[in-house]
Amino acid sequence: MTKSMDGVVFDIKRYAVHDGPGIRTTIFLKGCPLRCLWCHNPESFSPEIETYARINRLGEKEVSENVFIGKDYTSEHLLRELAKDQLFFDESGGGVTFSGGEPLLQIDFLEDMLRACKRMDFHTVVDTSGFAPLENVKRIMEFTDLFLFDVKHMNQAEHMKLTGVSNKQILDNLKFLLQNEKALIIRYPMIPGYNDSQENISQLLDFLKGFSWKPEINILPYHRIGRDKYNRFNKENRMPAISSLKPEDTDWVKDQFVQAGYKVCIGG
Repeated sequence: MTKSMDGVVFDIKRYAVHDGPGIRTTIFLKGCPLRCLWCHNPESFSPEIETYARINRLGEKEVSENVFIGKDYTSEHLLRELAKDQLFFDESGGGVTFSGGEPLLQIDFLEDMLRACKRMDFHTVVDTSGFAPLENVKRIMEFTDLFLFDVKHMNQAEHMKLTGVSNKQILDNLKFLLQNEKALIIRYPMIPGYNDSQENISQLLDFLKGFSWKPEINILPYHRIGRDKYNRFNKENRMPAISSLKPEDTDWVKDQFVQAGYKVCIGG
């Protein structure tokens, strides 16, 4: 019998409808090499299990308790959890989505889980920043039915400012998936004043023109959900207090992708 792998999960979201087709269970793997200014999952940063002090009010008293962020799972244990949702997957055309953090950071556990999900005939999605060695992408490609692939900025210097990492490996991985016509959706988080310039949109369109296959584009309008997490988890919040975008604020970008022949969805 193959030895079960171990991984660290910080959340399991059931009945998800924005992380791929149908009704899905989304597994959030802990650990991320990026530090995007607008990240709404700061609890995902560290790959380690963490604790924070939660204050509960009982009448006139405040009681502090330590709460764990993250939990160890074996792939066998996690697969048993996913099997509980098989009926929803079958009836809705849904399945399992691996997100984060950056799921490719836990490549051994991710590959083991994807292989197991395919043995169970679950539809699989990997939601990734693309910041990982190409070899890791190749390891899971056969067992991944769909990639949700973030493209945050086309300019390398700006990408470094916004995320803390270069976009070279990200774009190389995206190029590889597009050349192989792997099922994927490009997700563009639209952050006002940071990556919503006409120049950035034009550069992304120019990049995509080099491929005959046209992936779907999801435009994700910036929202302020998650800002309170930074205080709760004692993380530094470097994002200025800017307003959330409304779906109609993205129309001018959507129009350009549609005119170029892409299917576009607002919000994923």
